[in-house]
Amino acid sequence: MRTAYRVTAAALAAMTALSLTSCRSSKSSSSAGDSGGSVKIMVGGIDKVIYLPAKLTEQLGYFKEQGLNVQLLTEPAGAIAENVLISGDVQGVVGFYDHTVDLQTKGKCIESVVQFADVPGEAEMVATDKAGQIPSPAAFRGKKLGVTSPGSSTDFLTRALAVKAGVQPSDYTTVKAGAGATFIATLGNGGIDAGMTTDPTIAKLTTTGKAKVMLDMRTKEGTQKALGGLYPAASLYMDCGYVKSNPQTVQKLANAFVKTLGWIKAHKPEEIAAKMPADYAGGDPALYRKAIGDSIGMFTADGVMPAEGAKNVLEVLAQFSPNVKGKKDSIDLSKTYTTEFVTKAKQ
Repeated sequence: MRTAYRVTAAALAAMTALSLTSCRSSKSSSSAGDSGGSVKIMVGGIDKVIYLPAKLTEQLGYFKEQGLNVQLLTEPAGAIAENVLISGDVQGVVGFYDHTVDLQTKGKCIESVVQFADVPGEAEMVATDKAGQIPSPAAFRGKKLGVTSPGSSTDFLTRALAVKAGVQPSDYTTVKAGAGATFIATLGNGGIDAGMTTDPTIAKLTTTGKAKVMLDMRTKEGTQKALGGLYPAASLYMDCGYVKSNPQTVQKLANAFVKTLGWIKAHKPEEIAAKMPADYAGGDPALYRKAIGDSIGMFTADGVMPAEGAKNVLEVLAQFSPNVKGKKDSIDLSKTYTTEFVTKAKQ
């Protein structure tokens, strides 16, 4: 049984009801200095391969090795995950870096402290029976396109691909398709024609013949072709105030995650899969090993943000995001990520 917890709508409502207490607790922890090693981290879908380092770090015992008491929570929608961070109910989010840029336009200072990947690890999938009709984003017009939820990074990427191909987001219908089984079912019943998702969902769709890969952003080559450069994605991001007030705790987190990233680079997909909870394989261990093998190249070896990648994320968002458009020149990328902690972790 999984040790992480998923935040449902009901749970979120409960969290909101307790927000005053939670926020006071969070703020007092920050103002008092280091948090004592207890940290809650929301993962944007804990069984997604793109966020594998979060659970793997726990499985390898690296959090405990650093003297940390880390509770991993899970919520597949990145837009909800960031809201839980902003409310103070968690201290960190394992999610896409692009949220830090978007949130800065709203007056929030959130920064990536460990960069897990320098590419999205996502693919635009198209239903097999519609692959001929939708060979590229230029054919998105009039179609139903799936994302995990509006405002999520899959939504950002879909809009980016559309605009680059000359299609405006208003020209297609955005459908909240979730991830995993929900995404597969929505594609299968015609609820969406195509959609953005990750492994192991990609592997399940291609292996069963239900969908084909239109654009693959699990590799540097595919990402550069689709987005014009690197697009750093999976990361541990935290509130700037928390980072400043709790440097020892953040450093321990960086130490643990960087060690995990190095472990990933030194091991084969089957060895990595063997360390993960058995139910993450969804009853098909061979398929899970394939999913890890197909995506493993996206992970960095050291957790360092590539500066040119951060710049490209801003360039991509500025092309379509109503929040970023017109504010591009005022966005300070140096406040959206730091390499301070991962650099020390390598020493």
